[in-house]
Amino acid sequence: MTICVFASSSSRIDKKYAQAAAELGSLFARSKMNVIFGGGGIGLMGVLADAVIENGGLITGVIPSFMNDEGWGHPHIDEMIVTSDMGDRKKTMFARADAVVALPGGIGTLEELSEAITLKQLGLFKGPVVILNTLNFYKSFIDLLEQMITGNFLRTEHKGIWEIANTPEEVIVALSNDKGWIDDPRKIAKI
Repeated sequence: MTICVFASSSSRIDKKYAQAAAELGSLFARSKMNVIFGGGGIGLMGVLADAVIENGGLITGVIPSFMNDEGWGHPHIDEMIVTSDMGDRKKTMFARADAVVALPGGIGTLEELSEAITLKQLGLFKGPVVILNTLNFYKSFIDLLEQMITGNFLRTEHKGIWEIANTPEEVIVALSNDKGWIDDPRKIAKI
C-alpha cells in the first residue's frame, strides 16, 4: 500500500506535531506501507521522511521544478520526481497513492486535503482519506465539514469520505481496517 502524505513544511511549529510525524513515519515503515509525499526536506515533511528512512521504509518525493531549483527537496529519499508545476505534483501523487493522510499544515496542506475529499466525493479517488488531528489541529475544519452537512452543502453520506485519527496509531488502524466507501459516489454527488 502506498500512502500519499500531505504535511506542513514549517519548522517553526510546536515540537509535538513533529513527534507525531516522526512516530507516523516509523509506523509506516514498520507496517511496510510505502510513502509518497511533497518531497520537502523541512517541517513535518522532513521529519516524516527522516523517520521512514531511519526505519527502513520506502519513500518517494514529488516536487515542482521551481521548489527543486530552490533546494527545498529532501536529500536522502529513495526517489524524487520533479514535476512542471503544483498541479502536476498533486496529479502524480494521487495517481500513485492507495490512500491519503493529511497531517497538520498550512494553506497548501488544506488545499491538498480538500482536493482529496473532492476527488473521492466524485469517485475519482477510491482510497481512504485520513486526517491526523494532532493536538486537535483540524477541529475548525472538521466543524466546517459538519456545518456543510447540516446546511445540506454535503450529504450525510459524505461523512464516509474521511476518517479522523487523533494519534499516529489510529492512522494505521484506519488504513488497515478501511472497508471502502460506496461503489458509485457519483450517484450521491449531486445534492
